[in-house]
Amino acid sequence: MLDANILTQLKAYLERLQQPIELVASLDDSPKSQEMRALLEDIGPLSSLVSIRYDGQDARRPSFAVGRPGETARIQFAGIPMGHEFTSLVLALLQTGGHPPKVEPAVIEQMRALPGTFRFETFISLSCHNCPDVVQAFNLMAVVNPGVSHTMIDGALFQQEVDDRQIMAVPTVFLNGEPFGQGRMTLEEILAKLDTGAAARDAELLAAKPPFDVLIVGGGPAGAAAAIYAARKGIRTGIVAERFGGQVLDTLAIENFVSVKETDGPKLVAGLEQHVREYEVDIMNLQRAEALTTGPDGLAEVRLASGATLKSKTIILSTGARWREMNVPGELEYRGRGVAYCPHCDGPLFKGKRVAVIGGGNSGVEAAIDLAGIVGHVTLIEFDPTLRADAVLQKKLRSMTNVTIVTQALTTEVTGDGERVNGLVYQDRTSGDAHRLDLEGVFVQIGLLPNTDWLKGTLQLSPRGEIEIDNRGQTSLPGVFAAGDCTTVPFKQIIIAMGDGAKASLAAFDYLIRGSAPA
Repeated sequence: MLDANILTQLKAYLERLQQPIELVASLDDSPKSQEMRALLEDIGPLSSLVSIRYDGQDARRPSFAVGRPGETARIQFAGIPMGHEFTSLVLALLQTGGHPPKVEPAVIEQMRALPGTFRFETFISLSCHNCPDVVQAFNLMAVVNPGVSHTMIDGALFQQEVDDRQIMAVPTVFLNGEPFGQGRMTLEEILAKLDTGAAARDAELLAAKPPFDVLIVGGGPAGAAAAIYAARKGIRTGIVAERFGGQVLDTLAIENFVSVKETDGPKLVAGLEQHVREYEVDIMNLQRAEALTTGPDGLAEVRLASGATLKSKTIILSTGARWREMNVPGELEYRGRGVAYCPHCDGPLFKGKRVAVIGGGNSGVEAAIDLAGIVGHVTLIEFDPTLRADAVLQKKLRSMTNVTIVTQALTTEVTGDGERVNGLVYQDRTSGDAHRLDLEGVFVQIGLLPNTDWLKGTLQLSPRGEIEIDNRGQTSLPGVFAAGDCTTVPFKQIIIAMGDGAKASLAAFDYLIRGSAPA
C-alpha cells in the first residue's frame, strides 16, 4: 500500500510516540476494505507501540478508529486517508500517542475547557486541499477533550450517505447529527463558534493593544511580505486578518512561483506563516476590518467587527480578493447545494453527474478539464464569442468527448427543487433565445472581486472597486498604503503581490522616518 520512502518517513515519525495506540478496523469483503487492511498492515510493524484489531463493529465499512488501548476511541476514519488526508492520519497517530501538538497553550486550554458532548462528522474528498485542516482540527479536539469525538468520512466512498444527507460541497461538518459548518475552517474559527464568550474576550485584549508603527490589514502573500519587511526594520508590526493566507488557501496547483517548481496554496501559506512568526509580528487572526478612520491624535484607526479598534502610525491594506459571483437568481440559494466554486474540492461529489462550468478563462477551462475526468458530462459556458484560456488548455478541452462548449451565452438563473440544483438557464447573446440545461452542479469560475467594500467613501477606489495606488503603494490617504489583489496593480499573481507587499512596507517605513506620521 505504502511505498518504501513513505514507510521510512512514517517509521521515523512513529518513533515520537510516547504512549501505546490501538487501531480498530471495521471491514467487509469490498476491495476498499482490502486496501484499508493493507494500509494498516503497513503501519502496524513500524512501532511496537502500535497494535491493530480487525473486530470493529462500526456501521461504516471500511473504517478504522484511532485510540488508546482500554479507552473508547474518539477519532474515526471512514475511508482510506490517503492523498491530502495522509497528513491527517499521521497527526492523529502522533497526537493520540502523546506527541505534543504545535498549538499555543492557551488554545489547548480553550479546547479542554469546552463543556458538553460534541460528536463531529466531516465529509471530505481526498482531492480537497481545504479538508485536511478541518479534519486535523477536530481530531486534535478529540484528543484533548474527552467530550469530543470526530469521524472523517470520504464522500466518494460513502456516496449513498452523501446523497441521503444532501451533501454537495466539502468539507461539510455535522455536530450531533445537525449541520455545523461548510468550507475551510481553522481550529481558532471552530473554537470561536463553540466558545460563545471568546469573541468578547478577544475584543478586550485587542482594544488594549498600544499603537503599531505599521498595521497590515490582510494576511495573504502581500500582507505576509509586508510584515516581514516591516519587522526586519525593528518597528512595531501587526497583522490583522480575517484568515491568514487569504485566497491562496483556496488555490490548489501553484506552478509559477519562481524557484519553486510546484506547490499548493495550503503549503505556501504554512511557509508564509512560519516565516512571519520568525519575527516579532503580532498576528491577530479571525478579525474582520469594518472601517478605517483617523483618530483625534492623528493616528489611523481600524475598527473591527468585534468592536475593538486598533491604532497605528501607518496602515498597509492587503485585503486581497474573493470569488466573483454571477449574481443571478438561485446562485446564493443553492450555494453548497450544487453551486460550487472549487472544482478540486467538490468535484468528486459529482461523480457521474452533469455539471456546468461558468467561465472560459484559464480557471474555467482548467476546471472543466479536471471535472471531465470525474463527472458524466461538462458544459462550459462562456459570455464572449471565444474562450480566453491559453491555447494549450483549449486544445486539451476540445479533445475530451464528454465536454460541450457554449459561447456567446449569458447565465440568467440557477434552478433547483428547493433542496439542490437541477438546472441552469442561459440566454443566447446572438439570438436572444433562452435555453435550459438539466444538470446537478454549477461551478463558477469568472474571476475575482477586491475585498474593499468596507473602504468605500474612505479612500480613492477605481470603478472596479480596486484601491488606487501610486508606484510606491501609496493610497489617496497619507500614511495609508496598499498592496496585492485589492489594488489597481494590473496583474494578479502571488509573486507580484509579495513584491508589492515588500514595496508598500518599505514605503511605509520611509514615511515614518521622514517624520510625517504622528508621534
